[in-house]
Amino acid sequence: MRLTAHTDYALRILLHVAVDPERLVSIAQVADAHAISRNHAMKVVNLLGNAGFLETVRGRNGGFRLGRPADQITLGEVVRLTEPNVTPADCGNCLLQAACGLSAILQQAMSAFLAELDAHTLADAAAGTRLPFLLGVPSD
Repeated sequence: MRLTAHTDYALRILLHVAVDPERLVSIAQVADAHAISRNHAMKVVNLLGNAGFLETVRGRNGGFRLGRPADQITLGEVVRLTEPNVTPADCGNCLLQAACGLSAILQQAMSAFLAELDAHTLADAAAGTRLPFLLGVPSD
């Protein structure tokens, strides 16, 4: 399965704020750091904020930060939120639908994919990234 750009941006933004969870980050900062248009970054931040993954702060010195601890955000949750369709194939419009052995296999594969993402948190992904170094954030 190939994830959409929207999901990619959501994961990048979440990783970015997971580096320093208490620090407010601006749309401009993540857009510039990850080569995402500000418009796309704003849409993703809005979605993640509405879902509770991010806490947004309005105003001149506003921005956003994690809305929940990184170890309580699974990658599967993020993918389910941001992917418009997690079905591997359009079996509903297939002539073989009633007598196909492939659809059950594809569904099992998708379930395994999502189960693997559910087994990993944002904290797991953040721990394995070099993002703090790339952003100039001091490490412990």
